[in-house]
Amino acid sequence: MSSATVLRALHVPGTPLVVPNAWDAASARLIEAAGFAAVATSSNATAAVLGYDDGEAAPVQDVLAAAARIARAVSVPVTVDFERGYRLDPAELVEQFAATGAVGLNLEDSDPATGAMIDPGEQADFLAAVRAAAGDTLVINARIDAFLRQAGSAEDQLSTAIDRAARYFAAGADCVYPIGVGDLDLIGRLVKEAPGPVNVAYGQGANTVAAYAARGVARVSFGPMFQRHLYGTFARSVLPTLQADRNPFAG
Repeated sequence: MSSATVLRALHVPGTPLVVPNAWDAASARLIEAAGFAAVATSSNATAAVLGYDDGEAAPVQDVLAAAARIARAVSVPVTVDFERGYRLDPAELVEQFAATGAVGLNLEDSDPATGAMIDPGEQADFLAAVRAAAGDTLVINARIDAFLRQAGSAEDQLSTAIDRAARYFAAGADCVYPIGVGDLDLIGRLVKEAPGPVNVAYGQGANTVAAYAARGVARVSFGPMFQRHLYGTFARSVLPTLQADRNPFAG
């Protein structure tokens, strides 16, 4: 069974795949050692480690190299936050991405440079072209930015997300990711309407994985939250302790 097939099969509504997001090979190994079935990356966290802002500011070859290091470091499937494809042609995207050893990727439906949402038909065509180039070798997680971009009222955002979910699944997506939705009722309604698995973000932990599972969610991810938490502790606690000439390793 291929790693892509394994990753695809882990998306079970009501028994969600929990994928902590790594930012380098070392963090990926810790996630695998803790027993998680797959490793995801965060574009924001990866960009920060590479010395760039999020939003496709990092050179694509650096991002691909980072993904390859993570994929080589672990034996579980790796799925990569690949923003909107770094303006690569779909065939070139698939060719270069496949060389990393990762078997899944997120593709978002707003322009990283402007924040403007892409026309849903245009995005569906893009996803269909990626699927045609990849066959079944890549698990495509189609991000939906209606909630993130606050496109209208909550009901408007839900309606937009449901429409886009249908279009993206028809184009060949394996999963959809309505990033920014945290309301459990909205999540439940979206899961019922979407014709395929739904990924949600854990965010700041307002809801538990069990609560998402009860709504039929198939995947829970964390974005840059782990990296931000650890680096924040380093900046706010460890370094000031050292500056005060106190032992930063004391309990």
